[in-house]
Amino acid sequence: MTNIGRWIGRHLILFIGLLVLLYLFAPIFVVILMSFNAPKSKLSYQFDGFTLHNWTHPCQPFGLCDAVSTSLRIGLVATVIATALGTLMAFAMVRHRFRGRAATNLFIFLPMASPEIVLGSSLLALFVSGGLGGQLGFWTILIAHVMFCLSFVVVTVKARLSGMDTRLEQAAMDLYATEWQTFWRITFPLVFPGILAAALLSFSLSFDDFIITNLNAGRTVTFPMFVWGSAQRDIPPQINVVGTAMFLLALVLVLGGELARRRRASRAH
Repeated sequence: MTNIGRWIGRHLILFIGLLVLLYLFAPIFVVILMSFNAPKSKLSYQFDGFTLHNWTHPCQPFGLCDAVSTSLRIGLVATVIATALGTLMAFAMVRHRFRGRAATNLFIFLPMASPEIVLGSSLLALFVSGGLGGQLGFWTILIAHVMFCLSFVVVTVKARLSGMDTRLEQAAMDLYATEWQTFWRITFPLVFPGILAAALLSFSLSFDDFIITNLNAGRTVTFPMFVWGSAQRDIPPQINVVGTAMFLLALVLVLGGELARRRRASRAH
């Protein structure tokens, strides 16, 4: 019993971690399973039979691929804009002292702390009363996504900058590197993981958002809005195909980044 108790004690944290991961990934496993489902009824959400038809005909529900395309375009453009602006803001707030810096730090957290329904309704009031004449659509969604993704980018890049050793930059400049050379050869490679993490977070937030998008979309339909609308009538299994594809894409990006990091570490040693 003593040996069994010691073995359990050594592996208890591992078991708990595996149970937590299983709990977190259980819904994803269901989505992957249902992407191969051949339902007997449109209103059924149980596994009735295996089929590849959903994967070979992902655009069969009318409007699904258009909604996915809209979400991807909004997500990519919003990610680029929010990442660029947020990175510049993070550098300014970490590397420079200016009047109102503490207040700016506070205001950066407000969009993250505010409920999405409050932020979405506020943006809707801004767009309607700001001279757009109620013309909601692609551009209002894009502006809204940039605004709420910006805070997450600033916080993520700030965390990376705050933990960076500035003596490396000072050493590079002591070796006669210019400010531009120091930034591109020392600063940017060190901050890039934080920028990449912020960009991936921004894209996932933008692609996934429903509440703010629904309030500011007008007649434009994104993928989350298509899912919500479809759930009122039926449950197309192709929706699970899109969800599975996005999960696999994220998994490939994470594993690819980890493999690249390990290769760089092995070369350094």
